[in-house]
Amino acid sequence: MKMPRGILFAGLAVALLSPLSAATADTTLSLWSHWADQDAKRAYVEGAARAFEAANPGVTVEVTWYDKQPLYAALKTALRAGQAPDIFYAEPDQKEYMENGLILDLTDRLNWDNLESWAKDVWSHEGRAYGLPLEAWTVEMYYDAARLSELGAMLPDNGQFGQQAFLDLVEKAAAAGVTPISLGVGDRPYPGAFLSHEALLKMLGVEDYTRLLAGDLGWDDPRVKEALGFVKAMVDAGALPNTFSTLKLGESHYYFHTKPGALTFLMGSFYPSRAFQSPDKGGQPAGFELGIMRYPALDGAACNECKTIAVGGSYVVNAATEHADMAVAFLNSMATPEMGNKWLEDNLVQTGIKSDASKITGDNAGYFKALAEVNDGAKYFFGLPRQVMAPAPREVFDQVVNQAFPAGLVDVDDVVDQMSGAY
Repeated sequence: MKMPRGILFAGLAVALLSPLSAATADTTLSLWSHWADQDAKRAYVEGAARAFEAANPGVTVEVTWYDKQPLYAALKTALRAGQAPDIFYAEPDQKEYMENGLILDLTDRLNWDNLESWAKDVWSHEGRAYGLPLEAWTVEMYYDAARLSELGAMLPDNGQFGQQAFLDLVEKAAAAGVTPISLGVGDRPYPGAFLSHEALLKMLGVEDYTRLLAGDLGWDDPRVKEALGFVKAMVDAGALPNTFSTLKLGESHYYFHTKPGALTFLMGSFYPSRAFQSPDKGGQPAGFELGIMRYPALDGAACNECKTIAVGGSYVVNAATEHADMAVAFLNSMATPEMGNKWLEDNLVQTGIKSDASKITGDNAGYFKALAEVNDGAKYFFGLPRQVMAPAPREVFDQVVNQAFPAGLVDVDDVVDQMSGAY
């Protein structure tokens, strides 16, 4: 299976936007969004807003930018007070928005023909769909090609180390004073779990992994313990930074490619949105030799070609908005192949909007070729565990599998016991 389509630009075509009725004239549409520190994503959304205004005279799209946690705090207060914006940033794991009727049902409103079916599924609840899946990403293992060479290691032709070979590499890097895997959970509830859920997915395959997250397969299954045992071996070998528990997502990027430097970086494929900025803005140093390898192949795994793809940053419409039609029209102005292509080209990460990555040219064409190659033949599971789990096990998963287990605070039996109890 080839990598899902999603990501490029052919320009903002105002002619593709359908003008709203005159009744919307002199109206302000408010949008609150994450990505305050990500220039490319800001430029994309601001560009979409200006194009929408040009196609709809009298309409103003007012965008307010936040970092993620301050945004969530502001939305919590605003929604409770009835003062939330017309449109706001959300992610599919925020099921409380759907469960409590806080966001508009877009099932019959959004132009789903221009969106990937798997992205719609991720944003669905009880058969209804609620969000524009703007950002999507796979879990990738980036590596510093120069460091790999310095350690005397060579990536196999298929781009995937075996289980023992990768453990040997972790030990070799740690012995040389190089952090094997840059990773941190200081400000996100999911990166630490990458180590475990990719191992579990490969060992079990999509069907049984789905059963595990739903509670229909026990966490005491021997295959689960075996996969977690591999993760424990990496942790015990010193795979992660000493600052893992406090290292923030943005800091983990810098830790990998600049200071102090790490051999690999297990991260979402949104990596370039930060790393391909100039060094003075936290991007990779000039000449950095970035590579992408596959997560290690586990012994006896059902599906070593399996990997996770997730829907991330999305936009939803406030159910209490007085401008529902206008808000939906703005989302539909982004739900086009042209805008999908623009997203890919500008932000260097996948999207739930149908588009064609093969059309990318220029400086970043090589990166997308490498990303396509490492995903060639992949079999995908759609969604992070916390996006598909019920609330009780999700909370335990966040605390145990995302934080305590990779931090070395609990062992495999503790994970099995606590996750079993959560169901």
